[in-house]
Amino acid sequence: MGGVAVAVLQPFTLCRPRGGWTPTTRPKSCAGKSRRNGIRVRVKPARAALVEARPTAIRVRDDDVVDGGDRSVKVQIYRGGAVDRADDIQAEARALARAANASVYSPELLVVKYGSSPVKVIRRTLKILTGLGTFGLNLLIDQRKGVIDQNKRRRAVELRQIFTRLGPTFVKLGQGLSTRPDVCPSEYLEELSELQDALPTFPNAEAFACIEKELGVPLDSIYSCISPSPIAAASLGQVYKAKLKSSGQVVAVKVQRPGIEEAIGLDFYLIRNLGFFINKYVDVVTTDVVALIDEFARRVYQELNYVQEGQNARRFKKLYADKKDVLVPDIFWDYTSSKVLTMEWVNGVKLNEQAAIEGQGLKVLDLVNTGIQCSLRQLLEYGYFHADPHPGNLLATPEGKLAFLDFGMMSETPEEARYAIISHVVHMVNRDYEAMANDYYALDFLSPDVDVSPIVPALRDFFDDALNSTVSELNFKTLVDGLGAVLYQYPFNVPAYYALILRSLTVLEGLALYADPNFKVLAASYPYFAKRLLTDPNPYLRDALIELLFQDGKFRHEHCFSLYFYLNGGCSQLVY
Repeated sequence: MGGVAVAVLQPFTLCRPRGGWTPTTRPKSCAGKSRRNGIRVRVKPARAALVEARPTAIRVRDDDVVDGGDRSVKVQIYRGGAVDRADDIQAEARALARAANASVYSPELLVVKYGSSPVKVIRRTLKILTGLGTFGLNLLIDQRKGVIDQNKRRRAVELRQIFTRLGPTFVKLGQGLSTRPDVCPSEYLEELSELQDALPTFPNAEAFACIEKELGVPLDSIYSCISPSPIAAASLGQVYKAKLKSSGQVVAVKVQRPGIEEAIGLDFYLIRNLGFFINKYVDVVTTDVVALIDEFARRVYQELNYVQEGQNARRFKKLYADKKDVLVPDIFWDYTSSKVLTMEWVNGVKLNEQAAIEGQGLKVLDLVNTGIQCSLRQLLEYGYFHADPHPGNLLATPEGKLAFLDFGMMSETPEEARYAIISHVVHMVNRDYEAMANDYYALDFLSPDVDVSPIVPALRDFFDDALNSTVSELNFKTLVDGLGAVLYQYPFNVPAYYALILRSLTVLEGLALYADPNFKVLAASYPYFAKRLLTDPNPYLRDALIELLFQDGKFRHEHCFSLYFYLNGGCSQLVY
């Protein structure tokens, strides 16, 4: 989903929505004061809290609950962006209890559930086959006529349109395929990356009823006001802007789309059966399609559990919001369940809205550089990273911070792979293609029984042509496209984390190119690599540094100077 908070320019209506509230709800006017037990309390809105901010404890009586009696949702009072840690832990535990029955992906359970519903299965199968069957027929005709390469772009556009018509599961599936250069040619990667998961909104009455059911209290006990229509809508849910009655805090409230679990479950049941067919009969696809589908389905089901998303956000905040130029919104656990997520509202502008960003006196390139450095820390330092960093999930705040949103889809880089990636970059700089090919074992691209010798010439052909000047001048998208062509031709099985790394950095470079056509994400990344190589005591990186500085027993002084200047921000390119 495109984040739980959107641009500051979006309207926030505080008046009563047309048609009225749901029968049990009638939020009051949005005042800056709250009245509890006849005592008037003025509560300052919370500021964004840094990770290690010390909480200011505020005692709340046990009977001070937002509904005047129901203890299912207790008051949280914030001051200066911090909340008492003990209270926060208890609130998170209550949220977990509300999400105890959240669905998890189980292929076996899907077989049991839909194997006994033939009518429902047949109806959906016909709809899917009508769309995908037409696409497959067109591919067959292209192959018979010998024009399959010439028509790749046209067919890629058709597939994107078909996925859009088939609904949320296929939109998510297409977005997932857009990160898999080992499965799809470059034309398909580009088109599928354009898939937007925006869908029509569902009725407010259904959304408000969902909030009341999930949190166990009337709507007007929670919010003093809420926007009369969604601020944003996507495949899995939609977002409202509201003000908490207990504290006056402005929040984003994400509500899950009704019936989404049923729709996604049926689709994955059918897609998985298609995967078995592809594995058995389609020789051109070397990847285990069923395993790929299972992995992706698990991620989508995790997105359906909003408590899990809240925990993802908290973990991300703890690891990366220690930098003053990175903002991660906080979670309000007492107003969160498996289908409702309440998060701190972030005022900001989407990172692809250059004019609006510059209108605030900010520079897009500064924000992109912040994103690149944060992404490198995510990928190579802690290994826990945001797996869906499209422009809608990255906001520029008026204070010049880069805000990350939407933590439904996260991924992790194994520790050994983090070091292997850095070593891979060193081998690329050295043009050591045999070592690059052998890196694919450590990166888990290839099984140990695969011979890499045929891959070495393909790497040499591409990189000798691409690296005609310096590595730092190489456009990252050019690198990804060329490497993707190699991955597609040989029996690679690209792990999900690596495909998402490529997508993350490609998105950031694409955003930067709007502001500066000469921007190179690799050049912006070198200070991080230089610092890691020169300061990290890990033996794996010590060996990589030696490989960079010495070749055939000779000291490469130009690399030493490049690393030194990069570390001190004084070099524009890495030479070799």
